[in-house]
Amino acid sequence: MLIRKIGIDLGTTNVLVHLPKRGIVINEPSVVAISNFDKKIIAVGAEAKEMLGRTPDTIIAQKPLKDGVIADYKTTEAMLRYFINKALGGVRLFRPEVMVAVPAGITSTERRAVVDATIAAGAKAAYIIKEPIVAAIGANIPIGSASGHMIIDIGGGTSEIAVISLGGIVSSTSVRIGGNKFDLAITEYIRKKYNLAIGERTAEEIKINIGSAMYLNDRLYMDVRGRDMIAGLPRIVTISSDDITDAIQAELEGIVSATKTVLHNTPPELSADVIDKGIVMSGGSSLLRNIDKLITQTTGISAYVAEDALYCVAKGTGIALENLESYKRSILATK
Repeated sequence: MLIRKIGIDLGTTNVLVHLPKRGIVINEPSVVAISNFDKKIIAVGAEAKEMLGRTPDTIIAQKPLKDGVIADYKTTEAMLRYFINKALGGVRLFRPEVMVAVPAGITSTERRAVVDATIAAGAKAAYIIKEPIVAAIGANIPIGSASGHMIIDIGGGTSEIAVISLGGIVSSTSVRIGGNKFDLAITEYIRKKYNLAIGERTAEEIKINIGSAMYLNDRLYMDVRGRDMIAGLPRIVTISSDDITDAIQAELEGIVSATKTVLHNTPPELSADVIDKGIVMSGGSSLLRNIDKLITQTTGISAYVAEDALYCVAKGTGIALENLESYKRSILATK
């Protein structure tokens, strides 16, 4: 089968690749390992993530995207090339058309960097589409209808909050708060409260295993291994889900505040639609326990997590690419 179109969710934490009729074929971490000696790329994706925090001086394992945008152009280009080649296999007769989902709040310069990196990585044409639009498409929201739909897409680097009607964004904001900020907050909290230094992978495991946006009646506990900040020796500490809820309060307040801002800027007719339909949540970080309940409690509007929340953006990108003409108005830039 000659595949000429690829949809890419270029996330701060993970890159997902969607192929027409085949669905999501790649879901790997956005991590690249580079040799310090000759700047060659040693590993990309899952293999590179295994190296995070464990490399000798000769190797750097890094995330080339920060807060949803490109922080390291060359590395991002190499990562995109790797994922495009992996998705399409070795021999190709055609350069593919690639659609990349980006945060709604990025600047034209940041957008241009994504287009240029995608073309340089082997695409014939690069289309850029706003994440809230594709997240809504992937969550099976009928965005073309004359009715207001609200989506909150919480990824690794950014949270995208938007009200969509007639295929376009009516009111939106993009805050650079996501799973990575949660991890950092957990690392900092454990360092201050328990004098224990932990790595980002450990922080992520803690968040997934016992993290909750609201205090739980039945607390969860986890043994955490790290380095004692005073003695400098390895130590194990037992922490509870309440610790994690405390740790990420400021980040959660940022998302709630952004949600209220979007609701405040939404026209009254669409606000009524949002109250009727509720708020849809997507993105990997929307899988944090009780985050939908927190949004419901703070806004007074019922919120629920979409099916396959982690894959909504990638699925939506693939659907938008298959129906390119219908979604032309939603696309920001082409090349």
